[in-house]
Amino acid sequence: MNILVAGGAGYIGSHVCKLLKKKGYNPVVIDNLSHGYEDFAVFGDFLNGDIADSDLLDKVFNKYKIGAVMHFCAFIEVGESVTDPAKYYINNVANTINLIEAMRRHGVDKFIFSSTAAVYGVPEKTPILEDDFKSPINPYGKTKYFVENILDDYSSAYGFKSIRFRYFNASGASFDGEIGEAHIPETHLIPLILQAASGKRADIKVFGTDYPTPDGTAVRDYVHVDDLAAAHLLGLERLLNGGGTDYFNLGSGKGYSVREVIDAAVRVTGKKITVVETDRRAGDPPFLVASSVKAEKLLGWKPVHALDDIIKSAWEWALILEKKSLK
Repeated sequence: MNILVAGGAGYIGSHVCKLLKKKGYNPVVIDNLSHGYEDFAVFGDFLNGDIADSDLLDKVFNKYKIGAVMHFCAFIEVGESVTDPAKYYINNVANTINLIEAMRRHGVDKFIFSSTAAVYGVPEKTPILEDDFKSPINPYGKTKYFVENILDDYSSAYGFKSIRFRYFNASGASFDGEIGEAHIPETHLIPLILQAASGKRADIKVFGTDYPTPDGTAVRDYVHVDDLAAAHLLGLERLLNGGGTDYFNLGSGKGYSVREVIDAAVRVTGKKITVVETDRRAGDPPFLVASSVKAEKLLGWKPVHALDDIIKSAWEWALILEKKSLK
C-alpha cells in the first residue's frame, strides 16, 4: 500500500518512512527540503515539492493509489512563530487544509497528523491527560490546535478520519546510524548538550534554576524517535482497520530535569560539559510530562527506549554527522 508522507525527508518523518518500508508499505514522500534532506528520503518514492501546490498533489494522487496520508511538514520553531506568525499560519494551517482538500478530492479519508504538547500551553497539572485544558501560548502551538479543531469538524461533517499525535520531546536517532536529528538551527536540548560535549559549542545554557522542581531546573518528557515511529504505524493500522478519529499523547510518562539530562550525557559520552546558568525563558512551564496511558490502552503502544538509550543513539549520530555532509 502507498502511504503519502508529507515532510518525509525530515527528522520524524524519515524515521516513520523507514519503519513503514520495513513493514511492507511504500512511502511516497513529498518534501520541499526547506528543513529536510534528500539523503533521508530513501525509503520510498520521493518528490521535491510543497503541499501548497495543488496541481502537484493532484498529480501524486492520480499517479499513486494512496491508502492514507501522514503529515510532518509543519514549521516548529516557537520563537520564530512569535516574530513571524504569518509564516506559521500559512504553512501549518492553510497548507494543511490544502493537503486535506486534495485528499477529499481523491477519496482518501485517513490522515495521521503530527501535533504537539504545545497545544496545552502551561499545563494546570502533570502528567498531562489528552482531555486536559488547552491554551497554547505561542503561534506555533495555536496552529497545531487550530488544525486539530479543523480535523474534528471534518470528521463530524464529512466522515474524514484522523489520528492526532501530540509529541512531547522527540529525541534520539536511528540505532544503525542511518538517519537522525539535523535541524538548522538546532534548538533541541539533547543535540545542543551533545554539541557542548563534542566541543562544537563552548557550553550548554540552562535557562532557569529556580523552578519548583527537585533540582530547580525545568522537567521535560523525552521519547525516542523510533518509539514515535512505532506509534504512527499503530495509528495507521488502526485507521486502516476501521478505527475512527482520535488523539493521543506520545511521551515516556517520565520527566527528567535539564540537570539530569546533562548528567546522563556526561555519563554516556564520558565528556566534560560546561554549563552556564541563566535566567528563565518566558513561557517555559516547570513540568511538561505526558500521560500516555490512552495510547497504551487503545493502540498497544509503549515506549521502550530509556533516556540513556536516547542519548547514546543521539551521540553516535552526532559523531557520524560530523563526518558527513547532508544534502
